[in-house]
Amino acid sequence: MDCGDELLGASPGDHLVLFYRAHEELIEQAGRHLHRAVRDGGAAIAIATPPHRLMLEGWLAGAGTDVAGARARGAYLDLDARETLGRFEVAGWPDAAGFWQAISPLIRQANKIGQPVHVFGEMVSLLWDSGLVHAAIEVEAMWNELGDQYPFTLLCAYPAQSVSDDRHHDALAEVCRLHVAAVGTLAD
Repeated sequence: MDCGDELLGASPGDHLVLFYRAHEELIEQAGRHLHRAVRDGGAAIAIATPPHRLMLEGWLAGAGTDVAGARARGAYLDLDARETLGRFEVAGWPDAAGFWQAISPLIRQANKIGQPVHVFGEMVSLLWDSGLVHAAIEVEAMWNELGDQYPFTLLCAYPAQSVSDDRHHDALAEVCRLHVAAVGTLAD
């Protein structure tokens, strides 16, 4: 499967999921996704772990994105996934109203910059890896509800080894159902 072509062909409003086997694959796919938005006059938002944010910034710069300039004009925003998740958790569980208050202003502001708006997120992966599989699914559904209100394309990412456990077969099927396309592979 050529994941790069699939991502580059993403349509506005798509909610995509990436199952990745290596950090390099994650950074390449997320970088392409974010770069495309900034390159085309829109805005990009990365809600990722600190190491991945740093790697993405390097990838984007290597691809020709003026990261500092994009950040200065509001066309590139990178947030810590765990901190952002904490902004809408109530008693350790994602809260829909809190999600809306934390995330919708980011999407609204990005839409004021221009189109397309591309978001990359790892909050769901953090939940899944913490054993909060159903919370991850809830957050995926919250993103879809937000997508009904604002135009943006979202790429979520999960390490393939985390989600391919047979114990979570039904949960994985639900994750796939909540996305318009899956990128990457779970098979060895």
